[in-house]
Amino acid sequence: MKPLLLPTPEGDLAPFTLTGPRAQVAPSPPARDRVAYAAAHVVADPTATNAPGEPARLDWEATLAFRHHLWDQGLGVADAMDTAQRGMGLDWPATAELIRRSGAEATGRGAALACGVGTDQLEPAQATLESVVHAYVEQLDTVQGAGATPVLMASRVLASLAQGPEDYVKVYSTLLERAERPVILHWLGAAFDPALAGYWGYADPAEAIEPVAALITDHADRVEGIKVSLLDAALEVRLRRLLPDGVRLYTGDDFHYPELIQGDAHGHSDALLGIFAAIAPVAARALAALDEKDIARYRRLMDATVPLARHLFSAPTFYYKTGITFLAWLNGHQKGFHMVGGLHSARSLPHLAQVLRSADAAGALSEPDLAAERMRSLLRVSGVRQ
Repeated sequence: MKPLLLPTPEGDLAPFTLTGPRAQVAPSPPARDRVAYAAAHVVADPTATNAPGEPARLDWEATLAFRHHLWDQGLGVADAMDTAQRGMGLDWPATAELIRRSGAEATGRGAALACGVGTDQLEPAQATLESVVHAYVEQLDTVQGAGATPVLMASRVLASLAQGPEDYVKVYSTLLERAERPVILHWLGAAFDPALAGYWGYADPAEAIEPVAALITDHADRVEGIKVSLLDAALEVRLRRLLPDGVRLYTGDDFHYPELIQGDAHGHSDALLGIFAAIAPVAARALAALDEKDIARYRRLMDATVPLARHLFSAPTFYYKTGITFLAWLNGHQKGFHMVGGLHSARSLPHLAQVLRSADAAGALSEPDLAAERMRSLLRVSGVRQ
């Protein structure tokens, strides 16, 4: 294979040849000892406008095919969440259609599906706590109608309106009473979305651990689990140990997931991760090794993906979706490198070049020749000689 000339952060060009292990994409059964969801991205229709502020137009065939790819690897699909660009280009009408279509596909094959419930149809300037509840309920009914497990996502509007912890307790208690089946709560840290700083009514997330655990304990029969995306392993473990029996802690920590999923003498985290969409075949093999108590193989496979995850989710973490979509394009899951809201422009060419290097080392490329061809085409159209 002819080496690629990849840009470096220093502004130079350096030759690079793909030499890493090829991703093994053979179908895999779900893990036995862990529940694992991959948060899926959406594929933009490359022939539609999809500019910032425009309604989202999706390539439905490719979008749904990617969900089947994840199910084929034995993973559940977490849909209509931040990886799918909620609040970053995917508007509520497109989201509702995504939930209905994914729900039908999941029902057809008996696959695991969880979908985000938010408040992004609200106009923040006119919002009240009552309208926040009504917006959540509208989306909750849509998700329940699709047969999916609801994920009560953190709300930017609620974060802006709440006067203190009691407002969060009021809103969430109302929603949990309305839920027809146990839900997954979602605690998304400010690194993923700066508008969510101070969520639960506490400036320091550490101060919210006990109150969140108390809220869950008060409604344990309505809470299947909580996804925690704070990028702070110690806080996650602290909350995990306070949860009542039967309530799962789903790690959303895309930096420390190998050790959190492995767990310790006191328990483990399950997984609901954006990085799993990028490394699905590797994650499936690692979880199978964990089922067999082959910890060395589990860590060898999973640890090799951490440099890729840390790069994809590097600051500003808000834009990790660009790298996830880029890898889906390199692996042939979509025809073009396009995103709704024009978000494919959110990461630099040197950043994407490092995504390729790290994915190669992680064994996350299923078709290296295709990946090299597509990377070369992007470099050429960007004016980088090859």
